[in-house]
Amino acid sequence: MSDDPYGARQPTSHERRAGRPWDASYADGPAPWEFGGPQPAVVQLVAEGAFSGSVLDAGCGSGDNALIIAWSGEPVLGFDVAETALARAREKAVGLEVEFVAADALELGELGRSFDTILDSGLFHTFDADERARYAVSLASVAKPGATLYVLCFSDADPQDVPHPITQIDLQTAFTADAGWTLVSVEPRKIWTRMHENGAPGWLATVRRN
Repeated sequence: MSDDPYGARQPTSHERRAGRPWDASYADGPAPWEFGGPQPAVVQLVAEGAFSGSVLDAGCGSGDNALIIAWSGEPVLGFDVAETALARAREKAVGLEVEFVAADALELGELGRSFDTILDSGLFHTFDADERARYAVSLASVAKPGATLYVLCFSDADPQDVPHPITQIDLQTAFTADAGWTLVSVEPRKIWTRMHENGAPGWLATVRRN
């Protein structure tokens, strides 16, 4: 077994800046961006019936968003690179139609599966511009034609308040026709974390696979 905390993959820009892998964020309890439940924006999407068919939860962490989607009756696969988070997610998932696996967001074709609906809650904004472009192509490789992708990410409404502010232009630049996507809408939403008592400014982007 390798002693490399990144395994076979290259560390992301966030990991290089932090000097440690994503899994380290879960070593002493919940990660700073987890507050003990699903994101309210995801809860609203579930209530609106936004998730249908096979669902992928990208960067699922300890599984709170994936679990509420699974409770609605849809089969869900959640992936992350943090094994500690995945172990906690599996503990919560007893009796639900949900799987949790380790995967590299930039190499999703290796999953060998495709999905009707994809959720990204808090992953997109951790990548730099080059990684975001690669990530969009990676997501397209596992999205069925006509699939819907929901991206919940920090926004630049108050860039000093969030670690990774994203502009609407960043979303437009990543989710292009060349990458296999059409950006349908971008709406403001709050993102809840352990660091933001009243929520952080965010975007909810709806993207369609061409």
